[in-house]
Amino acid sequence: MNQPYNQQYTNRGQQNQQMTIQNPKSNIQQQTGPDMNDRDFLNDILATEKYLSDGFNVFAREASHGQLYNDVIHILNETHDCERDLFNLMFEHGFYSFKAAAQQDIQQAHQQFSDYINKQDPYLNQRMQ
Repeated sequence: MNQPYNQQYTNRGQQNQQMTIQNPKSNIQQQTGPDMNDRDFLNDILATEKYLSDGFNVFAREASHGQLYNDVIHILNETHDCERDLFNLMFEHGFYSFKAAAQQDIQQAHQQFSDYINKQDPYLNQRMQ
């Protein structure tokens, strides 16, 4: 599902002119009883996939046999792909929206992260020589 989505940009009129990126919401009726709608099912499946990937991450770290490790890593990658596909599907149906970041905010976050990494890098002095 690596295809572009028909995105709508709506101006929220905030001070830094942030934009909301979202697709039109699907016509899903709110459930008043114990029944689940499509959004509920997708949320449940996504939560399950996240839980599985957490378990597979631990499994991969603990695996001592090479082939077992490779098999678990393959399954873990498939699980991550499935999570991404579910997220894209939910975004496509308007269940997720984002605030577009201003370029200045992106640059500031990049600078903060770069500064932090440079302070934490034990090999920085060796590379600078």
